[in-house]
Amino acid sequence: MKKAIVFALLMAVGTLNACKESDPPLPDNVVQFESAEQGIDAATQEATISLKLSRAVDAATPVTVQLTPTGVTYGTEFTTTPAATGNVLSLTVPAGSNETSFTLTKASNIFLSGTETIAFSIASATSPVLIGDTKQLTVKFTSIVSAGTALTLDGGPGGSSAINSVFVDLSNNAATSVKRSGWDLGFYSGDDFRVMLNNTTGATAIALNKTDLTQVTATDTTGLALTLGFDPSGLKLVDDVSGDITKTVIPAISATDADNKVYIINRGTGGSTPAKGWIKIRVLRNGTTGYTLQYAGVQETTFKTVSISKDAAYNFKYVSFDSGALVDVEPAKTRWDIEWTGAIYKTSDGTNDIPYYFADQVYINSLAGVTAAEILTSTVSYEAYAESNIATTAFSSDKHVIGANWRATTGTVGVKTDRFYVIKDAAGNFYKLRFISFASQDGGERGKPTLEFKLVKQAS
Repeated sequence: MKKAIVFALLMAVGTLNACKESDPPLPDNVVQFESAEQGIDAATQEATISLKLSRAVDAATPVTVQLTPTGVTYGTEFTTTPAATGNVLSLTVPAGSNETSFTLTKASNIFLSGTETIAFSIASATSPVLIGDTKQLTVKFTSIVSAGTALTLDGGPGGSSAINSVFVDLSNNAATSVKRSGWDLGFYSGDDFRVMLNNTTGATAIALNKTDLTQVTATDTTGLALTLGFDPSGLKLVDDVSGDITKTVIPAISATDADNKVYIINRGTGGSTPAKGWIKIRVLRNGTTGYTLQYAGVQETTFKTVSISKDAAYNFKYVSFDSGALVDVEPAKTRWDIEWTGAIYKTSDGTNDIPYYFADQVYINSLAGVTAAEILTSTVSYEAYAESNIATTAFSSDKHVIGANWRATTGTVGVKTDRFYVIKDAAGNFYKLRFISFASQDGGERGKPTLEFKLVKQAS
């Protein structure tokens, strides 16, 4: 009997080993660029260029990239971070990661004709990583009209509370990541004089019946409720969540200084943003072309001043209370089409709308004229959608036309495969776009959604 049992165990172990030996090997792990072409126009100072791997590596993996400039010289018209040596970039894919990147920076105050290019070619990758098909990227110092590609958006660490917002420029195959907590106020560059709160951190504000910042103390904040709860009244503390620029918490800045009140701002903790002290502010017009911001901590007796000039190339100019200066946030208004981020929107308590922080929202650049439409695959498939379908597509300028509709975070978690989107950019190009993954349940990574898009019709 014992011999029979031992024999059975040996047979079982042999069977398991045979199964392991017959398991198919993992596919090759390849490194490649996200696209073969990228454009950088005159308004863009720098771009982050990513190399993606099929899967994460077990150990730090060196990759080298060869630079071949045409019409520009390294160190004169452009540089990279990390720096190149002999027109070769040495990069490393960190252990546990499936990507690496470098930054391309143009020199300031240079004249370029638009014919200049840099060819980046993956020269080597340490075994077992292999070089993929998209091994060369040509960066053109002018706008391009992309035929389409796939992108992985870099929301940074944090998962569902990813620290970055990502702005995507479809026609130039470009994505720009910006830390959500890196700014506090946006100053509108349009005809009106409007100041925007940072909705991506859930910032709130309330007016005081005072116009002198030095006369505001901590006593003035006693009893103020600036923390968002599941209460309909909370929507009065945040800018209009639909993106209506005429419905900001801080009303249009008056040309009469005495009409501009002091506001108390809670900088927000949405998306796990670390809490910061409340700030008191007052905003005045600076002639007809800008703003003057006065700000201080609630208990401070003096205040700092920042001057902000409108810039017609941008929707907003941004200020950070941390640095007390202007900071770069969204690209020029013609240089992005959609923004992926987390932010305050609204949900229902069964009777009323209430403020709610949603991760993985996608906004369109409605202020710059971008429109979009949601298409259900029961009507037409992503593959079949063509130029002939455009005439019957109902485009919307609603900032939230994509919103959170593209993914599910409860039930069957993952990208909704029964829909895609058609986006008309500010130049008049039409793109169809669908999301591929965003969570472990659909093969993705939370905070780094993947999408693909394709040109349907180029602007005439």
